[in-house]
Amino acid sequence: TKKFDPDDFAAFLDLLPSRVDGRPIRHAVEVRHESFCTPDFITLLRERGIAAVIAADSKYPQIADLTAPFVYVRVMGTSETEKTGYQPAQLDEWASRAQAWAEGKNPFEAATICSAKDRPKPRDVFLYVIDGYKPHNPAAALALIERISKTAKALPRRR
Repeated sequence: TKKFDPDDFAAFLDLLPSRVDGRPIRHAVEVRHESFCTPDFITLLRERGIAAVIAADSKYPQIADLTAPFVYVRVMGTSETEKTGYQPAQLDEWASRAQAWAEGKNPFEAATICSAKDRPKPRDVFLYVIDGYKPHNPAAALALIERISKTAKALPRRR
């Protein structure tokens, strides 16, 4: 697993295009080594508006810092014993977190590496259910969609 080297990683990030065929694109990076849990890494991402993937329920580093105008979450803890992959209370919690991110809040603020200086702002949220007990991932995703759609507050769509 690659370790964090600030100059090397900055050079990599600088290679990422901001547009493809004239259309803006966004980037998210998922790191898997503890050496990335540093303010220097967070600063590199914030300067470029690149999201740090929140790899939840996994053995990988949990980087909860919001570094982009969107949040990219991969929940990876579905269980074979739960028909919907997660217990109902866990699904409720993930739905609540997604709503908080959409409103510009960070439900994991206490776990951040480097506090944001900006005021909280609404964000697009991309939440994927992967890994864990894979046959139950679609059911978990549908259960999350149902919960989020019932509780979502009307937020203006960002363009």
